[in-house]
Amino acid sequence: MARTAPHEEEYTGRLDFSLWRRILHYGRRHRRYMIAMVVAASVMAWFDMSFTLITRQVINEVAANGPQAKVWPWGALYVALVLAFATGIWTFIYLGARISSGVGHDIREAGFARLQELSFSFYDRRSVGWLVTRMTSDCDRLSRLLAWGVLDLVWGVFVLVGVSVVMLVLDWRLALTVLAILPPMASISLIFQKRILGASRAVRKANSTITAAYNEAIQGVRTTKTLVRESEGLGEFGALTERMVRVSVRSAVWSAVFMPAVFTFGSVGIALAVWKGGGDVLAERIAIGDLYAFISFSGFFFFPIQELSRVFVELQNAQAAAERIIGLLDAKCEIADAPEVVAAMARHAQAGPKPHLAPDGLADTIEAIEFRDVSFAYHSGRKVLDGFNLTARAGQTVALVGPTGGGKTTVVSLLCRFYEPTGGEILLDGVDYRKRSLRWLQSNLGIVLQTPHLFSGSVRENIRYGRLDATDEEIVQAARLVNAHGFIVQMDRGYDTDVGQGGNRLSTGQKQLISLARAVLADPRVFVMDEATSSVDTETEGRIQAGIETVLRGRISFVIAHRLSTIRSAEMILVIEAGRVVETGRHGELIRRKGRYYELYTNQFTLERQDRALGSAP
Repeated sequence: MARTAPHEEEYTGRLDFSLWRRILHYGRRHRRYMIAMVVAASVMAWFDMSFTLITRQVINEVAANGPQAKVWPWGALYVALVLAFATGIWTFIYLGARISSGVGHDIREAGFARLQELSFSFYDRRSVGWLVTRMTSDCDRLSRLLAWGVLDLVWGVFVLVGVSVVMLVLDWRLALTVLAILPPMASISLIFQKRILGASRAVRKANSTITAAYNEAIQGVRTTKTLVRESEGLGEFGALTERMVRVSVRSAVWSAVFMPAVFTFGSVGIALAVWKGGGDVLAERIAIGDLYAFISFSGFFFFPIQELSRVFVELQNAQAAAERIIGLLDAKCEIADAPEVVAAMARHAQAGPKPHLAPDGLADTIEAIEFRDVSFAYHSGRKVLDGFNLTARAGQTVALVGPTGGGKTTVVSLLCRFYEPTGGEILLDGVDYRKRSLRWLQSNLGIVLQTPHLFSGSVRENIRYGRLDATDEEIVQAARLVNAHGFIVQMDRGYDTDVGQGGNRLSTGQKQLISLARAVLADPRVFVMDEATSSVDTETEGRIQAGIETVLRGRISFVIAHRLSTIRSAEMILVIEAGRVVETGRHGELIRRKGRYYELYTNQFTLERQDRALGSAP
């Protein structure tokens, strides 16, 4: 199976300084260190030039006075500058580390916060590897550049300006000869800019694809091994790495050619200084020490240009990372509170909390949920629901059954407002739920999925995730309510047992019961059970079912059922096919009608009976 590249934005254009201004915004919290870095870099630039000026003075002193020349004061000053220079190097390292670590922390925190806010539709179109790349390698690259790039940029500019001034003071005619090399050097930079930037974007895109492939291969390792697909998988991954090699070599070649081009122009400038300056010394227009200083400054003048060119290359290479980070931070949240809801929440907060009122100022209750002529289509455009109608009240259990792909999960996803209807309305106590607080709605939902997810940590921590201020007694009570307490206390460390990454140290049934206890602890008004018992054995299913019956009392509940025997007590059973309700009623009514539900139920009953017979056969 050929792997497809993760969703990747395409960027065009040259270096975007407005983008970098936004990235620099993350340095504002660390401006104290940034200012210190700028000051230290400027001071160090003048120290660098001072070494040459001291040598110039020594040469002129010796040339003028011979053996009687007094050079020891200049030697002492030179030693003092060396010590100051060493201190400056230590300062650079310290400040750079503080800025890099701090900026990296801030970008990651902003990115993670954004990922928590984004709607499910955002994750439908992007792989885990795509997101991980942005929060790891892209973030690291930007944080390093903001620290060390600022240092090199400030140092280079100060040296460039200082050397230019000194050269013009020493001999403005000779200085202009050397400075004449700048226009062709700028032209070279512009030529290389677009090619380096395009190559860098290709590298980052290939890296995203490889990261996504790593993630997919690790998650699917069991499937790969059971189908003996290791060699084919290696071949597919090899094709991805070959592309990475091609685009990386192209990027490296452009960057490698750019720097020698700058160095060549710099060497030409030094040669011009030696040629013209040597003639001036012979004509006794300048002193030998001044010629030495001028030649040294000519070489030194192009060293910061080389450093600035390197920073410029790094800036272009890192722009791809900056674009990707900003693209994530600017991603639109498709499901969010409407402006009028935000305004209502602000007014309610200003007025102060009131009993029985939600944060949006409306009643803090959900007594009835109504789907009114609801339609929904994903981005592909195909309708998943069409004209769906349903009313559920407190204390009712609504069971959704039907073939795979019929729209059952879409109904509960719309209810939870993971997505919103593309047509029709969903009403909470007669109010369109888009006029209610999103956070308030989802805090009133208890959701147990077919494949439960546990976080790394203890059983206690995973149950408490449902309500972080819950006491240990409340955690135990929730576990007892769903029949999970018995197996928890039998584990080595009881509620302090580590569940492993994703709960991999527990069975599916145990994870499901802990997930149910977590949902119960939140005390939601609406429960959603998405095939919560389809992946467990009959005994565990019985325990889960008993716990569910206790939990659902007095609440509105929606149950997607794979095993139809588990929803016989539901007050309302809806058979959904192709996005439409084809039958509705209680279990007994639907069985007597002998319609679609009857067919599904009897077929499943027959298969279960055959499985039991085969299981008991000798």
